[in-house]
Amino acid sequence: MEPASTARVAITGIHHVTAFAGEAARHRRFYTDALGLDLVKRTVNFDAPTMWHLYYGLAGGAPGTLLTHFPGADWDGADAPPRSRLAGREIGLVTMAVAPGTLGAVRDRLASRGVAATATTAFGREGLMIVDPDGMALRIEEHARRQQPDAAAEVARVALHVPDARETSAFLESVFGFRETAREDRVLRLALFEGDGDGDGGGDGGSGREIDVVHAPELRPAQIAAGSVHHVAWRVPDDAAQAAARRALLAAGVAVTEVRDRQYFRSIYFRIPGGVLFEIATDGPGFAVDEPAGALGRALRLPPQYEPRRADIAARLPSLGDE
Repeated sequence: MEPASTARVAITGIHHVTAFAGEAARHRRFYTDALGLDLVKRTVNFDAPTMWHLYYGLAGGAPGTLLTHFPGADWDGADAPPRSRLAGREIGLVTMAVAPGTLGAVRDRLASRGVAATATTAFGREGLMIVDPDGMALRIEEHARRQQPDAAAEVARVALHVPDARETSAFLESVFGFRETAREDRVLRLALFEGDGDGDGGGDGGSGREIDVVHAPELRPAQIAAGSVHHVAWRVPDDAAQAAARRALLAAGVAVTEVRDRQYFRSIYFRIPGGVLFEIATDGPGFAVDEPAGALGRALRLPPQYEPRRADIAARLPSLGDE
């Protein structure tokens, strides 16, 4: 797919990554206890309110720190099916960033909670590979320009597994202003740079501004299952920036949804060459719009359209094991 114009979509980094999950209580324990993230919002999938939508993050759910999940999915009356292997044309790896000098402490924390971690090196950076209870692959590495000072991890990058890495990378470079910074085996690493996107702006601005594109022509479209990453969302500061991004995408020949209100941010969705689903989300209004900042993630919050069904929805949601 060749972009129809040279319009640039101005994003500032990763906002969140969203995945499907299985057993809800086990899932919550892993992300809060083993990884040390805060559960900043308990709500439901706005498009399918019979399943949870849990937001994990740091600093009150700051954009760029967020992993969000749909655990305990109904799947026509059954739990989400187990994930057997990467099926392709999807996000196959999420990398989390921790502050310099803390990787050893992270390894010890994981070991104390029975989580196996394997030391790896990629693009010259040491890291730890782990797998969540549903088979979702996570890599943890130190990042010198990490955005948040907390001890726990924030989102650093995602790896896209696509049939044609060159086609996907060309789109990301032309439409978003990514630049290739390195390549290793079948993987191209791209980064967003500060400034106007022509490379004159200096550094990469911290974690959350990189993306790996994996050339995987042998893989087929992925089956949605527990452990599948559904999409990656990219940040824009406000509604005006999102509207400008939508116009730029349409000018580039990309089919984009209308704006959807997700209560804590507003979103647009589209697929890039290779089939991976992208979202562009606003930084605000944030997670304290419907509960006090000091009580985030403690109680089920519903959007207004579902409040009349609260009792029924709450009764159908699986336990998170901390009630």
